[in-house]
This record gives sequence, structure tokens and C-alpha cells, in this order.
Amino acid sequence: MKQLIINPGSTSTKIALYDELEVLFETTIRHTSEEIALYDSILDELEFRKEIIVKTLEEHQFDLKTLSAVVGRGGLLKPIPSGTYEVNEKMLEDLKESKRGQHASNLGGILAYEISKPYNLFSFIVDPVVVDEMEPIARLSGHPRFERKSIFHALNQKAVGRRAADIIGRCYSDINLIVAHLGGGISVGTHKKGRVIDVNNALDGEGPFSPERSGTLPIGDVINTAYSGKTSLNEMKKMVKGNGGLTAYLGTNNAKVVKEMMASGDVNAALIYEGMAYQVAKEIAASAAVLQGKVDAIIITGGIAHDDEFVSWIKKRVDFISKVMVFPGEDEMRALAEGGLRILKGKEKARIYD
Repeated sequence: MKQLIINPGSTSTKIALYDELEVLFETTIRHTSEEIALYDSILDELEFRKEIIVKTLEEHQFDLKTLSAVVGRGGLLKPIPSGTYEVNEKMLEDLKESKRGQHASNLGGILAYEISKPYNLFSFIVDPVVVDEMEPIARLSGHPRFERKSIFHALNQKAVGRRAADIIGRCYSDINLIVAHLGGGISVGTHKKGRVIDVNNALDGEGPFSPERSGTLPIGDVINTAYSGKTSLNEMKKMVKGNGGLTAYLGTNNAKVVKEMMASGDVNAALIYEGMAYQVAKEIAASAAVLQGKVDAIIITGGIAHDDEFVSWIKKRVDFISKVMVFPGEDEMRALAEGGLRILKGKEKARIYD
């Protein structure tokens, strides 16, 4: 059961060929700023990226007719339950219209469909960032004009949740987990019997601050800054997402650079970096309250999970709640392959986007 996996990023397109869960071939196709600048929108890049993918596969003498499915990274669709979705006309329409935002991942499902169509193959997306399984009580923000949203690292959170369940020896749908994904953005999801019933909006920077996002800020000060006449709307948005967190405090979004600053004796860098772990731990503890203390495991994942010291700062504050399991990195390509394979093997049914 061979699958082509496609994961479009802003300046790259990752592709991989899997035979079940064995990697046959994997590469990252880099796109220069000059190439991307030729296109007015993400959608305009479709043919450019498709041609490069097909050409790369031809160079490696791979016959697309031998595939069972093509799986693409899911984009900014409407809020949907977790699962693997077959790409259909409604999904293509929403991805092309980009009503919920322009993002390179919007091309994932379209590319999967376009490449699979001539060969009558399945095309899927798996657990996009808009997965929404929040309970009504979790949507309350404190004012009826504002509803909390579920936008998070669903693909990796769900994948490591299933892997943890396998290690524990139980079904993912039977256990309670708290999953903290530590990357450029940070999301902490409350997984109750296979559903993420509460999670911070990691796209807009809610929750703990991260390398690039400010997290939940003191709202009174934010309002005063917004109406001071000294800060534009775009500057406010960048303050929250892009130029917040470590970037605002220390001038870098690179955790390795921060570690070098700490090693050279920068006390402030050490305070800020541990402060990020402190806020993650607080969010984990809040999730434990949502689960009424019934937590089978706490999972730490994402790129920063490679940093043992950072993980230890979180552990010392939360290991009284439950055992802590660490899955460093974010193996999105494998997670996409796993999602497609579950459908091909009949372990799950493909969901319908409508």
C-alpha cells in the first residue's frame, strides 16, 4: 500500500513515498523567494508546485500508477472533527476560496487531488489545524462577542496521542491525555477519550507565550496600546503573532540561540526561557482540572522537546499530575501516512467534508 505524502510550506514542499509505514523516498523541495514572488496568491502557486513534485518523482523513476493514495497536509478549512478526509469538491472549493485565510497548507489537499485524479487514486487530508472537538463550556471566553476557537497542532497531537496509547497498552479512544506541542507556536490540548475537548488557539497566540507568539496578554494593556495612536493594526497583529514571545524578549525565535545566550551567562535569557516552560506547565495544570485529575499521561512533543533542560522545567511542575512521556519533534509526514493507511487497511472510514 504505497502512498505519496505532500506537505506544502511557505518556502518549501516536502514529499515522501511510503510503503505502509516504510519510507521509500523523502525530500524537501526548496522554493526561492524569487520563485514565490512570481505569484500573487498561494493558489497561484499550484501548477508550479505540482510540476516540481511530478518532475522530482520522475527523476527518481517512480511510477505514480503504483500508488494507492496521495495524502496532503490539510489547510484552513471550516472547523471539523478529527480524522482522515477524502478530498471532495466541497473541500476543494473551500481551499481555493481561502475564506479562512491564506496558508501554504491550503495547497495540500488540492495537490493531492490533482496528482491522484489522472490515475483514479484516493486523495486524503489528515487532521488539519482546524480540527474542532471542543465542548460548549470550553468555547466560553467571558463575553458573547468572542468565542474561543480550536486551532492547534492537531496532526502531531493526535499522532503522538495514538503512539502513547500503544505504549500504555490501551486504545487512544479510551484514555485521557494532555499533549503539549512546543514549536514556533505552542498548543496544549486536553484529550478526553480520543477527542480534544479543550485547547488554546495556537495560531493567534492564545495560551503560553512561544518563540514567536505573545500568548495570552494582559488585556487592559493591550487595549491601551491598540488605541494609543502609536501602534498600527498590522503592528498589533505582529506583536501578538510573529514578533512576540522569545522574539520580543530576546530578539530571536531560535531556542538554540537562546541556549547559547544562557551558556554565556545571560541571566535574563535564562529567566525568559524558563518562563516559557513555566507558562506551559500552568496550561498543562489547567488541562488537568478540565479532566478532573483523571490523566493517564502528559505528553511533551514538538521541536523544543529535544531540549532536555526545557522539558525538565515542565516535568518538575507537572509530574505530580501523571507520568510524562516525551516525543521530540513533529513527524508530520509519518502522521499523514498513518492517517491514510488507517483508511486503506479498513481500520477507519474516510470522513466526508460537507
